[in-house]
Amino acid sequence: QVQVSESGGGWVKTGGSLRLSCAASGRTGNSYTMAWFRQAPGKEREFVSALRSGDGNKYYRDSVKGRFTISKEYAGNTVYLQMNSLKPEDTAVYYCAVHNSRIILSALRDGELYNYWGQGTQVTVSS
Repeated sequence: QVQVSESGGGWVKTGGSLRLSCAASGRTGNSYTMAWFRQAPGKEREFVSALRSGDGNKYYRDSVKGRFTISKEYAGNTVYLQMNSLKPEDTAVYYCAVHNSRIILSALRDGELYNYWGQGTQVTVSS
């Protein structure tokens, strides 16, 4: 089992920044995919960003490219999402998701493939 816990959400003005953290504990293994999804009120959950073990690339939805950065601590199981230049349309509950193997690139955005989810952290952006 893997336990996933997010933190770092909050309220910020348009143009501001927040950093979300996702700590995965338990039987995480050396092969993994860790991702961020979000869900705004009345909308479907959507993929935000992901990274995979053994893969130096990072993956983002188009609307956050250049503003958000996903990273992972070198020797641990914590993933971060640095969010800059935040917009009101970024307002959502942000979820961290973990899959204990490398998901193929074409399926990274499919939330159904992720085994473990955190409880979510609210991000609110307003003027």
